[in-house]
Amino acid sequence: MICTYIYNPTSGKQKNIFCFVENQLKKMFETVISRPTSKIGDAEFFAKEACKTSDVLVVSGGDGTMNEVINGVANQPKRPKIGYIPTGTTNDLAHSLKISKNVKKALKIIREGVTTSHDIFRVNERYGIYVCAFGLFTGSSYEAPQKEKKLFGRLAYFKSGAKELFASKPFDLSLKYQNRTLNGNFVLGVLANSKYVAGYKINKMASCNDGFVNVILVKTSAKKHLTLTSVFRVFRIFLFGIKNLTKNKKCIILKLNKFEITVPQNITINLDGEKGFKGPFKFEVLPQHVRIFVKK
Repeated sequence: MICTYIYNPTSGKQKNIFCFVENQLKKMFETVISRPTSKIGDAEFFAKEACKTSDVLVVSGGDGTMNEVINGVANQPKRPKIGYIPTGTTNDLAHSLKISKNVKKALKIIREGVTTSHDIFRVNERYGIYVCAFGLFTGSSYEAPQKEKKLFGRLAYFKSGAKELFASKPFDLSLKYQNRTLNGNFVLGVLANSKYVAGYKINKMASCNDGFVNVILVKTSAKKHLTLTSVFRVFRIFLFGIKNLTKNKKCIILKLNKFEITVPQNITINLDGEKGFKGPFKFEVLPQHVRIFVKK
């Protein structure tokens, strides 16, 4: 079997793990093709090329690296099985799939060869695997400097989050789904295909392969400024999850697989923790589109 190993050398705090992983993979597969990334877009290109040659695609990096890999394989007729060795800051996808940050344990999952089907989603012309978000605090994951993330881990996001708190404003949103239209002023939108978002367990009942995402929208009565009530509502989602908010009129929680969202052109969309595009988008779930190694 042929394995392509894509890794981000700048991801995480651990040093010298990539040679170790490569040597271990050589014990599992006949051929191992190593592809270190050096710039944005490399992982996507390497993943697309791997679809032509490889049976397995192993990824070392954070959620951003995995997002590039998903964009590389999404349109390909042949998609290798994916092994994930999380070396990022939050590793939300790995948490949801119970893949350990311990390199030896993550390698053991690949060695045992058990895979699960995993949904992905298309957002306009891009793809994601676990979250699409916009509004309050959603820029923290990509605005925080890489050096600070390495030194302080998740704490680095709080500094960026504090800046967002003072700069953010409510925005108009229109959601079209199932011949319905929902309009209003909002402070946050989260489209989650994961138990974890930003390191917090927001929905312990989430499924990665049921063909749906959780649509979480936080409304506000204010039009020009954030209110303390709306900020606390956002905090409550991340600290306590969405389970007890289903009857809250200011929190809209739906399960959908295809819809359109219209937001102003200045609203930046966070795609799997990375800075994406701006403005309106169409969203569609692609059920069980990739296979990922998980625990037995």
